[in-house]
Amino acid sequence: MKRIATTTIAAAGALVAAASAGHAEPLKIGIIESLSGSQTSTGRLYATAVEYGVDKINEAGGFNGEPVQVTEYDNAGGAPEAADKFRQAVADGVDIIFQGASSAIAGQLTEDVRKHNIRNPGKEVMFINLGGEAMELTGEKCQFYHFRFTTTAPMRVNALVNAMKEAGDLGTKAYAINQNYSWGQDVQAAVEAAAGEGGYEVVDEVLHDVNKIQDFAPFVARIKAAAPDTVFTGNWSNDLLLLMKAAGDAGLDVTFATAFLDQPGNIANAGKTALGHYIANNYDNAASESDAFPQAYKQATGHVPIFVEGHSAFALAQLQQALGTLDLGGGDIDVTKIALALEDTTYETPVGPVTVRKEDHQTIRPVVVSKVVENAKYPADDTDMGFETVKIVPAEEAIYPVQESCDMQRPEE
Repeated sequence: MKRIATTTIAAAGALVAAASAGHAEPLKIGIIESLSGSQTSTGRLYATAVEYGVDKINEAGGFNGEPVQVTEYDNAGGAPEAADKFRQAVADGVDIIFQGASSAIAGQLTEDVRKHNIRNPGKEVMFINLGGEAMELTGEKCQFYHFRFTTTAPMRVNALVNAMKEAGDLGTKAYAINQNYSWGQDVQAAVEAAAGEGGYEVVDEVLHDVNKIQDFAPFVARIKAAAPDTVFTGNWSNDLLLLMKAAGDAGLDVTFATAFLDQPGNIANAGKTALGHYIANNYDNAASESDAFPQAYKQATGHVPIFVEGHSAFALAQLQQALGTLDLGGGDIDVTKIALALEDTTYETPVGPVTVRKEDHQTIRPVVVSKVVENAKYPADDTDMGFETVKIVPAEEAIYPVQESCDMQRPEE
């Protein structure tokens, strides 16, 4: 009887081992995004793009022998809430987090990731930042497990200045209105820094509270009084929607140079006063010679990519490229190996190649400058207006040197 029992136990152990061998460790992705509150519309677009990209990875066979798993976590538009959701994601075993809406939230998350990884060697988490553009994220806050798959203020502002000057639409007097936190301050600084090259004078500047102002009419009146040719703004979410509405209501006759004018609702809010306004962005459907990506995205999601969706989907495709170079043999997920593989990728987007700069993990990427026109190929907000490409600034021209404040500590390879 003792011999039979031992044999039974051994057989059971073999079955468990076989089951374990047949079930590989899945890669777990967490979207810690603003899915409620004033930033919901933006957060939902980021989430849609990430899920689109994960679906593409899984259609191609997943990773490590299993489908990639994705879970949404609602940070409700706040940094403290994002910190709470990060802890929950870690408890759920998430390997890579994605986030885009708000540099303030990105700043919280990158610090949470850094501290977690110091305390938990071998159980690292990676942060792929899709929209936090504050310079500090690849400056004093730069760290190995943070990757920025979007532009920054100097990249957008310099592209706008160059393209608008070439087109004869820049003028000699500029105004800057921005949100009073790291991103808005970066935009204001970039506008000031580009004045010499652009040949303009900054006639006035405003930094205001973030997503708390309900009426921008007084700000528009101040812009009118300054009589600028161009108004630079890095505003996004409600602050841009309401600024455009106030500008439209007042019939403000200036050219806006923006970072996020393609956010849904802005064109409709501004009305015909939006014609001629500019945007510098990571991607524009009209900039591509092919309709293949917009149509594939529409087939999967029900709409062509808008606002932040295009470049976010490309970030997932670049991650897929990195994963395709790895074979973990069905074992534990090794986030450090994924990060090292991601550093070596070059992804050909429809507007040009994107690479990762190893020194700070800022992506080197093209910047698309567009302006609002009538009878656009891809109309916005159910109007006949949309974006026409003015210039694609190549990646090597758009990028700037690594900031001296970045002191990235790399893992031992």
